[in-house]
Amino acid sequence: MTKKEIQYKIEDLKADYVRLQHDLEKLEYVKGNLHPLEKQLEGIERELQDLNRRLTELENR
Repeated sequence: MTKKEIQYKIEDLKADYVRLQHDLEKLEYVKGNLHPLEKQLEGIERELQDLNRRLTELENR
């Protein structure tokens, strides 16, 4: 992946993360099942960590 592609993917994941957090808050309010959304958020967090690491590696070359 190029630096631009990684940056774009990071921004896309951040938008997804914010949307999912909002959905999670709604589910908490109505006492819904939070587990699936929590798992998705954890997956996005891991992917963001990986992409940020890759971006740092590219910038340090």
